[in-house]
Amino acid sequence: MTPPAVAFEATEPFGFFDHVRVPYRVVRASRPRPAAPVRAAGTLWPVADPGTCLWWCRAEERPASERRSGRFTVDGIPVAGRVVTDEALDRELDTAAWRRDAVVADPDGRPVSSVRRHVDGSLLLPFDPGEVLTTLWSEGYRDLGRSGLLSAVRGLAIRGYYAVRPVLPRPVQIRLRQAFTTVQGRSDFPRWPVEDCVADLSVWLLGRIGGVAGEPVPWIEPWPDGRRWALVLTHDVETGDGFAQRELLRATERDLGLRSSWNLVAERYDVDDREVRALQDEGCEIGVHGLRHDGKDLGSRRLLRRRLPAMRRAAERWGAHGFRSPATQRQWEWMPELGFAYDTSTPDTDPYEPQPGGCCTTQPFLHGDMVELPITLPQDHTVFAVLDHPGATVWLDKTAHIRDREGMALVLTHPDYATDPRVADGYRELLTTFHADPSVWHALPHEVASWWRDRAGSCLERRGGTWCVVGPAAGRARVRLGTERAVADTAP
Repeated sequence: MTPPAVAFEATEPFGFFDHVRVPYRVVRASRPRPAAPVRAAGTLWPVADPGTCLWWCRAEERPASERRSGRFTVDGIPVAGRVVTDEALDRELDTAAWRRDAVVADPDGRPVSSVRRHVDGSLLLPFDPGEVLTTLWSEGYRDLGRSGLLSAVRGLAIRGYYAVRPVLPRPVQIRLRQAFTTVQGRSDFPRWPVEDCVADLSVWLLGRIGGVAGEPVPWIEPWPDGRRWALVLTHDVETGDGFAQRELLRATERDLGLRSSWNLVAERYDVDDREVRALQDEGCEIGVHGLRHDGKDLGSRRLLRRRLPAMRRAAERWGAHGFRSPATQRQWEWMPELGFAYDTSTPDTDPYEPQPGGCCTTQPFLHGDMVELPITLPQDHTVFAVLDHPGATVWLDKTAHIRDREGMALVLTHPDYATDPRVADGYRELLTTFHADPSVWHALPHEVASWWRDRAGSCLERRGGTWCVVGPAAGRARVRLGTERAVADTAP
């Protein structure tokens, strides 16, 4: 008997599998399944096994009394989105056959719902994993399950500060930022400096669905050529003086044979094209850092559309593939309109930025036709000027953690601030510590974006009992079974 070419079939698109690249296909007819509510539920099943996984993929089709929106934990893992309540499940399920398997709790630890396990081994998820991922990536959790009063007060304070910042002397700016950290640091989600919920949820789902299948789930590893993690160096150049001071950071990279990305502001200062080409001749790339660095590029959709042609002209002039918004200002729905191959305006977690929050992952993800590359190390200005750290320990510790979780350590430093010896010295310590790691992929942002797009355009097929990568990532991609290497045990 010829083994099936895919591992799973489903009645609806399963967003989690699309992200991790598990081989499945959508079919119109589902196989017989354990007695469970059909309404608004999708069905997923392993092709070669009788097990079944059900999930709620259209929660809006259920009455509001049967679902909750907000932040929750699933088996202790933070998630956000919509869940079907335990009361609704108990009314519709044979509770003797469908037993509680994992608790879904609110932020105060009160049970709201539960993952259910059928006596035949089938699994029922009271939420849509793909929706949860999008809610985390898009920072949609900020609008779920809260009165909004505390967020509104914090938002007014932040906007007030940034409105008057241009007329404040820099020492006053820093003192105000330092004073405000006591408020910003109270944020309980995303956790800082590390928020692993997307990685933890992915491992949990792979394990649970593997239990349904009776064997490890095959998927495409995150990085090419057998690499375990990525190190990506980026710089935002806020002023002409910053561009003139670029050697404070670039010299260390050059000594170690490393390349980086330099994000330039289109109309705030003049840049000699010959100097730009000199960076590019060394293998570096250029990105666009907004139009004037005044915090207005994404102030409204109308203003964005008015400014975008000038930013696109700068991108064409410099051969830029990517964008980073000044002050990491961002609007989820608008970012794909920029027309860049990638954006890198969203931190994984950062309560200290003008727009606090984060996408809760240290790996890239697709956002429409654009690839989002999260900023995953705390910014130099935050570490040294705002939090007043004496050295690079927070960088070193988090980079080691990202490596062990197979993420992307994307560094953001500013030559404008590198006259502070802590910045230049800390950057040198970071690079010298990790540059020779044999498991790291030293990549430019556009290379990571291109790889992630190739990976998303590839699939797995079973050929002669072996899973093979088919598509643009073939030859570079590796196949993993289950969670066998999801967490490494190496040390710095």
